[in-house]
Amino acid sequence: MRVGVLTGGGDCPGLNAVIRAIVRKGVQEYGYDFIGFRDGWRGPLEGEAVPLSIPAVRGILPRGGTILGSSRTNPLKAEHGVRRIRDNLAKYEVDSLVTIGGEDTLGVAATLSDEYGIPCVGVPKTIDNDLSATDYTFGFDTAVGIATEAIDRLHTTAESHMRVLVVEVMGRHAGWIALHSGLAGGANVILIPEQRFDIEQVCAWVTSRFRASYAPIVVVAEGAMPAEGALILKDESHDSFGHVRLSGVGEWLAKEIERRTGKEARTTVLGHVQRGGTPSAFDRWLATRFGLHAIEAVRDGDFGVMVALRGTDIVRVPIAEATARLKTVDPALYAEVGVFFG
Repeated sequence: MRVGVLTGGGDCPGLNAVIRAIVRKGVQEYGYDFIGFRDGWRGPLEGEAVPLSIPAVRGILPRGGTILGSSRTNPLKAEHGVRRIRDNLAKYEVDSLVTIGGEDTLGVAATLSDEYGIPCVGVPKTIDNDLSATDYTFGFDTAVGIATEAIDRLHTTAESHMRVLVVEVMGRHAGWIALHSGLAGGANVILIPEQRFDIEQVCAWVTSRFRASYAPIVVVAEGAMPAEGALILKDESHDSFGHVRLSGVGEWLAKEIERRTGKEARTTVLGHVQRGGTPSAFDRWLATRFGLHAIEAVRDGDFGVMVALRGTDIVRVPIAEATARLKTVDPALYAEVGVFFG
């Protein structure tokens, strides 16, 4: 058995831990050979691959990013994309494919597995934690920790100058990072994509904080939208999966707060800082377990499934089911933290 491995979509801490676990268990217990495809779906599409062995994955557990590289390549939109993938899998004598990624990467895997019979096993990866079939995705815990530390640091500089600091975090459709880091970091306002916000209410919370002689911290997810208005974009370009480039709501919000309240407001966009660096202990643990169970699914011939965390158990769910809808913040959960606003 020769198994191909790829990492697609945005990078995140923990990808290398998955690769390591897959290779270690696959070689030691099952005697499999492994090959790593470069840069997400571009690897099997273009036939770019590297051998994976136990020496090749030694020492990568604490490393961020991915030794295989990543991209947002959508092979289903490429000319003869499925045929080219088939040909390259045959060229490298690959019997099955472990795909590590988020909704887009796994969506491709579901199509290839269910419609074209290419044997795939999925591993969920996204710092947004927005895949509905799993309680957590690796990368999320690290991103929340990074954002929380940034908020902690911004409190002190905000209070030194008595200004508003707006912190923009990642979160296209789901506000999990904003909610968790904002609550953990003691933010005074948290704005998420699931709930359109009233700019007048935001300004009222900011003013209330100043009346208590404290400087406000506003945490906003990049996909959050005002009640009156549309999604705020940096530009109109789209990736191969049709996603627009986000970021810009933090800057817009700071300008509106300053204009409406007369208080100085600054913006900090954490951006890719949330994706980088060494993974947290929890993300290493979860990513490793996902890798171990993914290669077990390959051994069992159970293709078209994704490994998922349910409680403390790792289970298998159909990839198509896992990518059918996003896991978003429940309004009741968001309402819980409202007591800390203002």
